[in-house]
Amino acid sequence: MFDKPFKLEIISPNKVIYRGEAFAFTAPGVTGSFQVLYNHAPLISEIGIGLVKITTTSGEEKKFATSGGFVEVKDNSVVMLAETIEAIEEIDLKRAEAAMERAKKRLRERKPGTDLQRAEIALQRALNRIRLVRLYRI
Repeated sequence: MFDKPFKLEIISPNKVIYRGEAFAFTAPGVTGSFQVLYNHAPLISEIGIGLVKITTTSGEEKKFATSGGFVEVKDNSVVMLAETIEAIEEIDLKRAEAAMERAKKRLRERKPGTDLQRAEIALQRALNRIRLVRLYRI
């Protein structure tokens, strides 16, 4: 199905999430999801909130929730710098649901000094984490 592997690194501020070869990398660009395969054209893109998916050289699919970042594709090498990223199986659903409720409350109450844009982003991040857990966790 896949031709050849390419090098892939996914890095968050806290740690290296993935470093190795992959057959496919799918990310949520801010204008829509895109997939990188071997010999992809050079690209620099902003990543939005959504699903990051890797197909490893062993055929395993790894899925992650991300809140955004940037990706560079060049010479069969992909580097993603993620603001936050976590494996779907590591997401604490109760914590994500609590974050969603806090964000909804901040948006609903609109207290003076509340950063509404930050609250909206927090809500979108929580909703993404909840959606991905419900879709992919068995």
